[in-house]
This record gives sequence, C-alpha cells and structure tokens, in this order.
Amino acid sequence: MQRDDVKVVWQPLPGTSQELALSCPADEILYHGTRGPGKTLTQLMRFRRYVGIGYGEFWRGVIFDVEFDNLSDMVAQSRRFFPLFEDGCKFLSSASAYKWVWPTGEELLFRHVKRITDYDGFHGHEYPFIGWNELTKQPSPALYDKFLSCNRSSFVPEDYPVTIDGDVYEKTGIVVYVEPKHKKAVKTLLPEIPLQVFSTTNPNGPGHNWVKARFIDVAAPGQIVRRDVDVFNPRTQQDEVITLTQVAIFGSYRENIFLPPKYIANLDSKLDPNLRRAWLMGDWDVVSGGALDDVWDSDEHVLPRFRVPASWRIDRSFDWGSTHPFSVGWWAVATGEEVPGVVDADGNPFAPVAGSLIQLFEWYGGELGTNQGSKLGSKAVAVGIKEREAALRAGRWINGPVAAGPADNQIWATTDESMQDIAASMQSEGVTWERSDKSQGSRKNGLQLLRDRLTATITREGPGIYFMRGCTASIQTLPTLQRDPIKTDDVDTTQEDHAYDMVRYRVLHAAKDWTEELQVQF
Repeated sequence: MQRDDVKVVWQPLPGTSQELALSCPADEILYHGTRGPGKTLTQLMRFRRYVGIGYGEFWRGVIFDVEFDNLSDMVAQSRRFFPLFEDGCKFLSSASAYKWVWPTGEELLFRHVKRITDYDGFHGHEYPFIGWNELTKQPSPALYDKFLSCNRSSFVPEDYPVTIDGDVYEKTGIVVYVEPKHKKAVKTLLPEIPLQVFSTTNPNGPGHNWVKARFIDVAAPGQIVRRDVDVFNPRTQQDEVITLTQVAIFGSYRENIFLPPKYIANLDSKLDPNLRRAWLMGDWDVVSGGALDDVWDSDEHVLPRFRVPASWRIDRSFDWGSTHPFSVGWWAVATGEEVPGVVDADGNPFAPVAGSLIQLFEWYGGELGTNQGSKLGSKAVAVGIKEREAALRAGRWINGPVAAGPADNQIWATTDESMQDIAASMQSEGVTWERSDKSQGSRKNGLQLLRDRLTATITREGPGIYFMRGCTASIQTLPTLQRDPIKTDDVDTTQEDHAYDMVRYRVLHAAKDWTEELQVQF
C-alpha cells in the first residue's frame, strides 16, 4: 500500500518484465528482448534502489559499454530521474570521473571497455553492482568473465550497524514503513550486500552467439539456472557449496504503455523483415543487418550427413588459432551427379550443380561461443587432422586421399614449438597446405563470393555451397556474422569469425581454380 506522503519518482510497470527485472534475486540477469520495454531505465533503477539505506561507500556500481559515446543516452536518462530523489546526488561530467556520487558515499560509474587489456585499470576494484549496456556488443565473454572478479564487496554487516528512525530495512531488500505510533530509533544490521551483474541487450551484435548460448539457450525465459560450486569460504574457514544463479528476462515494447505508437509504426513499416524480427520480436534466431543472414536458409544450406560419391574431390581449408579457436573444414566438390538417398529442400533427388562446395566435416579448436582457443600446438593439430581423416575413410564417409587446400597465410610466418614456422611443423607430420588468397580486396571479394554461392544454392543457378549437419561452428556462426561498421563490405573481425575465415579461404580458392581453368582453355 502506497503512503500518501511518499513522492514516487519512478516505479516499474506492474506485472511487466520491468517488475521482474527489478526484483529478481538471481546473481546474473540478462534483460533482453525487443526495442522499447524500458531496459535501460530499469538497469539504472536496479542500482538506485540500494542507495541511501546504509551501505554508503560500499555500494558502488559501474555500467559498461564498448564506446564512450554509447553511454550518453543512459547518462541522459539518469540525469532526468536521479535528481528527482532530492538526496543531494551530483553527476561529475568530466571524462575522468563521469559518475554519480551521493552524500552518503555511494557511486555509480559509467565506463567503456573494449579490449581485454582494458580490464587492467579495474583490477582489484570492488563493484557489488556491474552493468553491461547492450551486452552483445562484446564479441566474446572474455571481458564479462574477467570483470566478475570485481563483483565483490568487503562490507560486513556486524561492523556497520545502522540506526534507523522510522523505516526498517528488511532482508527482502524493501524499505518497510513503521507506523508513527510505533516509531522509534532502532539499531539493526543490514543484510549482506547483494552482488549482482545486470545486463541489457537486443538480439544482435558481434557477441550474439556467446550471449545466446550462455543465457538464452540454457533455459526458458524467466527460469533461474542454478550452478553449484565447491569453494573454500574464508569467513567460515570451511569448504562449502555455493549456488550461483542466472536468468534471462524477456521484455517487449507491448508492455510499455508510455511508448509513443508512432515509434512502433515507424519501425514496423520501415524495417526489413529480418531487422523487424530482431527489434520488434526479440528473435534470437535471426541477426538483422548481418553479412549473410539475408541469403542464409537452413532448409536449403544444411544437409543430412551422407557418404560422398567416390568421384568427388575432397580437400580441406584451415584458419589457424591458438588463444583463439582454429577451424579446419573438409570439403567435397560436386560433379553434378545425383546423390543416392538424399533429397533437397523441395524433396527432389539431391544433385548439386557441378562445382558446388559441400562442407562434410569440421574440427573447431575451441569452445563455440567463447572465442577461446584450445591452445593446441601445430604438431598436435596436424596429428588430429590425420586421425580425423582416417576415421572418415574408415566410416566410408569419404574415399581416397584428402588434397591440400588453402590455409591462413600466417602459418608460414608464425613459429610454434621450434624455429620452424607452423606450416613446416605440420608438414613434418604429413599435413600440407596451399596458400590462401590474401591479395588486395580478397576480404571483400571473399564475402561477396560466399554470398553468391549461398544465393546460388537457393536459385540453383550456378555452383552453390552446402553444410552437412555436424559442421556446427559454420552453421551457427555464419548466419549471425555482422558487417564491419566502417568497412561495410567486410565482416566485423572482433566477433567469432574463425569458421567464416576457413570457409572464405575455400570459396576464394574455388574462384582461383576456376580462373586458372579458363586460362588453360583459352
């Protein structure tokens, strides 16, 4: 029941995702969905609700984005609402400060972080509240995970008992009013500071894959995911099981009764279909404005596994990585013949146009969605390639030898394990490569040639490209690749693009082979 003498500055819309996001007890919260449910303001108020209740300087928060300018709208919203609380808060607008401070000691900082080395300036800091604005702007979980080390507090309730006159803070986290006839000064203990990481995002951006894998795919919307961790508790000096929790909360513009209808009308009428699904439906199965999403159709491009006809040539392509994943793809080149027992998306016998590329197998050297490599040495990778090719032959998925295909040219320049370059090291184990096309304009050409092949798969006009089920990295990462915001004819290289580079090398190599064949004919 609301008190008549209380001035309401802001409150979540009752029964909406705002209310859930503000009160949810999970340690890590992803507030995602469509444009317009009020995610940013809810994030600000999630921090503000713990100001002025006794934690003082121990209640510190930081909200991150990848660029300084991207924080301006969030700061503008905070400047519109925070002063209305009339609690003496001040915003320090200098670039070095850029934070809210309260007379009672609390602070909320706004910072931009982009590279893993950006963490170094925060090492050892304490932030019980960490916020991420548009989390999918982070191409990998590296910074997110590293900053979890800052999500801590040295506050001990017994050391800081508070005297409250009239209002008593209960463990629910709500300030409960004590009726005037019972009003008296009381000394009480605050609960432990709730450590929380609160992120907002729409389903797009270079980090789409890892965010989707970590928060969206693991549970239904609103379902709390629990993970038990065995740790030594320094406070009790005992081994304990600590339960960590996370949740993804879906918000829609349909909940926001204050949203102007013309805003939605403009989006609904002017967006392309893919962008509409992302921004007005919050659909994680599409990334709008991407490099390939408009020409990708899983029904057309993804095939069941089948044994490759003996007449088809088999080779492989390779993108090197150690701290980042490497990617090996095995390819079959179609001759135009029909594949027994396989049908296309229309139910007709599968007979790809001669020259079509079919990725039949992959080896991805890292955990998909993390952008973290397995750190295998070049010799170990070469041995693994030979073992996989032997298994493919033993299973009769392929017949005969696997030809050397294009590889990332850095393997001829980078040393590993010895003074040999990586290419020579792998050759010593019997695995050889050809150089990939790294000529001027090859990145732009490679993207366009891949788009052309994806389109040809659908139209059946010219050689296409297909991916057998099991080529998970290619199937999951290609449709969600984002274009570089500056070089729009290329992909954003900050995202998990290793399978794409492997595919691009092979597509460019096919174009090179075709050009050389024409030169021989004429």
